[in-house]
Amino acid sequence: MTNSFSEFARAKMFLVIGSNMTEAHPVAATFVKNAVQNGAGLIVVDPRRHRLVDFATRHLPLRVGSDLALLHAIMHVLIKEDLYDHDFVSSCCTGFADLKEKVAEYRPEQAAEICGIDAETLRQTARELAAVKPVMLCYTLGITEHTCGKNNVMSIANLQMLLGSVGMECGGVNPLRGQNNVQGACELAALPNVYPGYQRVDDPKVRQKFEQAWGVSGMSEKPGMMIPQMMEALPSQRVRGFYIFGENLANTEPDMHKVAHELESAEFVVCQDIFETETTRYADVILPAAAWSENDRTFNNSERRVNGVCTASPSPGAAHPNWWIFREVARRFDHKWPSASAREIWDDEISVLAPNFAGIKYHRIEQDGLQWPCPSQDHPGTCVLHGAGEFACGLGRFSPADWTPPAEVPDGDYPLVLSTGRRLCHYHTRTQTGRCEGLNDLLGEETADISFADAQRLGISQHETIKVASRFVPNAYIDACHVRLRKITDTMNFLISWGVWNFEGLANKRANSDPATLQFIENHMCRFDADWFIQLGMDIEGFYLQKQRSGLQKGNVAGFNAKTGFGNYLSMIRPC
Repeated sequence: MTNSFSEFARAKMFLVIGSNMTEAHPVAATFVKNAVQNGAGLIVVDPRRHRLVDFATRHLPLRVGSDLALLHAIMHVLIKEDLYDHDFVSSCCTGFADLKEKVAEYRPEQAAEICGIDAETLRQTARELAAVKPVMLCYTLGITEHTCGKNNVMSIANLQMLLGSVGMECGGVNPLRGQNNVQGACELAALPNVYPGYQRVDDPKVRQKFEQAWGVSGMSEKPGMMIPQMMEALPSQRVRGFYIFGENLANTEPDMHKVAHELESAEFVVCQDIFETETTRYADVILPAAAWSENDRTFNNSERRVNGVCTASPSPGAAHPNWWIFREVARRFDHKWPSASAREIWDDEISVLAPNFAGIKYHRIEQDGLQWPCPSQDHPGTCVLHGAGEFACGLGRFSPADWTPPAEVPDGDYPLVLSTGRRLCHYHTRTQTGRCEGLNDLLGEETADISFADAQRLGISQHETIKVASRFVPNAYIDACHVRLRKITDTMNFLISWGVWNFEGLANKRANSDPATLQFIENHMCRFDADWFIQLGMDIEGFYLQKQRSGLQKGNVAGFNAKTGFGNYLSMIRPC
């Protein structure tokens, strides 16, 4: 986030795009709802009428995958009607001519044919955004998890710069991070192209600094592989060993049959996690880690705030903090790392090597934490990035791109789009929440939603069990998944269905794993069988435990206690 959660209460206008905040980020959603009740405007761009739309002054139910065309149309109107911020664009940005030329191609009438929002509504939306300054823009995986995800994010930045809503309070570009410390993982180099603090591996000076600090030489100048590339290299033995840390890959990656083959092909697999998961079934070694509350540590949240967390309870059995496990593994490789606590790692290494964290020390984050960049110990931290339009790279760069259709689009055989995401009561692969009986009582099985019109056309009844099969499953009728229809609803657009992604089967067995998408997961084809099957008749958690006790061998992926995937998976579905 370029801005801070504390600003939500004072914001005048929100634009929320690709984010089901009330279920995926309920605390942030509460901040937005409170602001709206105090007079703030709210425009929600989402194919579904989810609960946040009840608070919106305008809802744009666009077609799935058409975000960039809609954003371009809004910018087209801002420029054509001279509603953009001339001062900010001329003094703080570069590349405006290229942006103007590109968005000129996206007249509202043309964009309306792509996104399904009428031209006049697009014009009115642009005028409403221009009438209030600043606009606070929030987004999540509904924008990013597409083959064009990068271009979507760049277009969001283009819009906010065009509006002059960057570098000031109550504005900015604000992605809401949905996983525990995922922001911190990125900032501390759990990415293949950077060192801690987003320092590039292909920068010789940066590389030399880390070589000296770590007492090594010859570190690679090339970025490493991303997860899809690593997994695809397993069957060919180009990658032979796999160390999986806090990730349930067997259920978070698309095309679960392909993932099963890849993990089974690995010569040696290490899993480090707080519980056994579907992925640990492939492990040769499982290293038990302490949970978040079982050791002192730091968390970096969505607003770039580094918080200190104190131990609340001891770790059970042989579980140890992650840093301790890594240090002990390194010791077996004859590396003697001096730090003996998370505090020493942060104070003596991270804050020393990463300029963004230079002023953040443990003794300074005991209360409310600090937001980076914090370059010195007398610096108060940075609440708003790019203050006064001063970008880290100098001028803000407009980066226009063409809209591209989804990797797959509906057709006569597969006319429906299946979009998946979170439910409020379960979290990701249910590694933690699936062990809570109360939450399983609230949602204990796979479910789906569908519109009234589609349900009537397909002959589907409320709470009926339906069959979903994918074009990417070798034998759709044999390997289809069966899910309960949670509700027939008016929140769904015609030809769109919605499904939960906390359980195995609804998306990832049917997902397109086209390597061109890398980590951006795109469309996959499915179809409905509306007429059959009785309820599965087996408690999902009980089924998982039964399979666990039966001694599953490496490579067996049976079980229902799983997550179907990240973000907005799109599937085309049809009656079988």
